[in-house]
Amino acid sequence: MKVSFHPEAEEEFKAAIEYYEEKGVGLGYDFAIEVYETIKRSTAFPKAWPIIEADIRRSLVRRFPFGVLYSEYHQEIHIVAVMNLHREPDYWKHRTGKDTLPDNADI
Repeated sequence: MKVSFHPEAEEEFKAAIEYYEEKGVGLGYDFAIEVYETIKRSTAFPKAWPIIEADIRRSLVRRFPFGVLYSEYHQEIHIVAVMNLHREPDYWKHRTGKDTLPDNADI
């Protein structure tokens, strides 16, 4: 299954990696691996995680207080947020909607 990131989701993912790497050498790498494992589980079982808003699902990241928020459209996972669960819960909502999907998404 193909995976795409909303540009802001990709930026927050990179920022979180940098943050954890500053906290401890290798911790950023560990965080990235856990997020990728979460994405891998989401692509294998896209409907396994709860819907939190409209068609957006949240899969929790192991070991870190983060969730991967995504929608599924015809064999593609579109990640709208790599969300710190201690942050404002609705900050990502402007990233949803047909105009924020990848060009090849068919809804």
